[in-house]
Amino acid sequence: MITYRNLIQCQMRPFKHSKAYFTLKSLSKKYFTDQQLRLPRHLASRLLMDGNLDALARFFGTDKNESHYYTQHYHYHFLPFRKRSFNLLEIGIGGYENPWDGGHSLRMWKSYFPKATIYGLDIQDKSPHSEHRIKIYKGSQIDETLLHQVVKDSGGFDIIIDDGSHFNEHVIKTFQILFPLLNANGIYAIEDLQTSYWETDINQVSWGGSEDLDAPFTSVNFLKRLVDGLNYEEFSIENYQPSYFDQTITALHFYHNLAFIYKGDNREGSNRIGR
Repeated sequence: MITYRNLIQCQMRPFKHSKAYFTLKSLSKKYFTDQQLRLPRHLASRLLMDGNLDALARFFGTDKNESHYYTQHYHYHFLPFRKRSFNLLEIGIGGYENPWDGGHSLRMWKSYFPKATIYGLDIQDKSPHSEHRIKIYKGSQIDETLLHQVVKDSGGFDIIIDDGSHFNEHVIKTFQILFPLLNANGIYAIEDLQTSYWETDINQVSWGGSEDLDAPFTSVNFLKRLVDGLNYEEFSIENYQPSYFDQTITALHFYHNLAFIYKGDNREGSNRIGR
């Protein structure tokens, strides 16, 4: 049997001096009394963590929860994959030049998807984060040869998350390379789309965005154009040739600075009367 104190020691010893240790400790106190925590270890862990992506985000220290509010949307879209055996690729590991920093969300995904293998790609060396069910690659997110190699090595991905450079040009090119390689019925997520509206920031970083809401080169406007493609079979354009994206994107979901693109067969036929 396990008490509150033992649970903290067993589950969180590796993170004892981190912010996550105290965060989950406070969560435990908030939701459970000492009496309720006198449970077998596996049940107590399950009650606290299993399927609770918000708790996992706090525990592992990723900013996908409190800074961005992404985890609620990830849980909604990714829940059907939770118990499946599959591969997930996340672009952008975090921690900048320090090889030991970052990796928070990789470990969050590893815990949330207990049967999945998590792949991480970063422009910096992040090899220290390699462990059981986490594989690390170093390189640019727009290196087409590398991306093809990662897909080949993994056997294919059901989920791809772009949390990389956030440069508009990179976001678009990465999608153009990787979405065709995404497995059928997979999901492609893009984070931090706020850079679509930024030309530069206070640090004079050039993001390639624009204050012009119709600028064709921003990530958001690229995605907006894909929305029309959902209905290409209703176009009145003579001899229109549907693109790959027209035929394989079945849904797009937009949230604050976050988008999900679903892959499948978008050839349902027209509903136009008289056709």
